[in-house]
Amino acid sequence: MSRRPVNCRYFYADYHRGRDYEECRLIKRNPDSRPWRRALCDTCPVPGILQKTNCSEIALEATVVRKWGILERVEVFAVCARHLIELEDPNHCPQCAAEAPRAG
Repeated sequence: MSRRPVNCRYFYADYHRGRDYEECRLIKRNPDSRPWRRALCDTCPVPGILQKTNCSEIALEATVVRKWGILERVEVFAVCARHLIELEDPNHCPQCAAEAPRAG
């Protein structure tokens, strides 16, 4: 069986010797989340956030939520662990941006 790779540091899979185990370790840490399914990875914002963010010490929490009673998606809560502030936009920490050296 061919599996699509998931490019996310929180995705874990074990297919060794016939095993078929997959999990999202970020969602697994959240006991208040709905159950994770592999299909959620296809629309999950976490890999994009990790690539685009200017925050080098970002801390994420993810939860599976249900929209309109049927659609499930991953919602992300982000904090800059360096400055201890909640990030409205996980892609941008204003305090990290202010500390970054200016190109000139």
